[in-house]
Amino acid sequence: MSTTSEKALPRRLAQYREKVVPALRQEFGYPNPMMVPRLQKIVVNMGVGKAVENKNRLEAATKDLTAITGQKPLVRKARVAVSGFRLREGYAVGVAVTLRGARMWEFLDRLITLAIPRIRDFRGLPSKLDGRGNYSMGLSEQSVFPEIQLDKVEFVQGMDITFVTTAPTDKEGLALMTQLGMPFRK
Repeated sequence: MSTTSEKALPRRLAQYREKVVPALRQEFGYPNPMMVPRLQKIVVNMGVGKAVENKNRLEAATKDLTAITGQKPLVRKARVAVSGFRLREGYAVGVAVTLRGARMWEFLDRLITLAIPRIRDFRGLPSKLDGRGNYSMGLSEQSVFPEIQLDKVEFVQGMDITFVTTAPTDKEGLALMTQLGMPFRK
């Protein structure tokens, strides 16, 4: 039986504990280390609107998202019917994964070190947060992740990635994400 002390600590989690926490405590003057903002979860979402006409798109998105995150995604269904899109209530329209714990830190590390540098004409991420310290970004294609084999990609599919933090303000959330290594525009 293995204990948590025997397992390797994810690289970004070690960086958070050793470098980010002291830096943010100094920058914002937190008296207690538990007050320092931390990453709660990462939600990866693929909207598959074309799944209404072609069921294979949903299966391909599920397969790709499973390979990228290492976790089986939930199928998201339409809540309302929209006749203009030929969409009925209950139709599958996307897949989503919520990552927490070690998987979340491993995904963040792979995103920052492997996937983002592979984006074509990359000039940095926009540094706009949602007003509550959370950050969302979009990727136009799933092939920037090394887990996806280019010759087996059936459909080019984009995704949204949301980083949910405990930061009360955008300034603190931006400082947290910057310290974790997110490549924001200067």
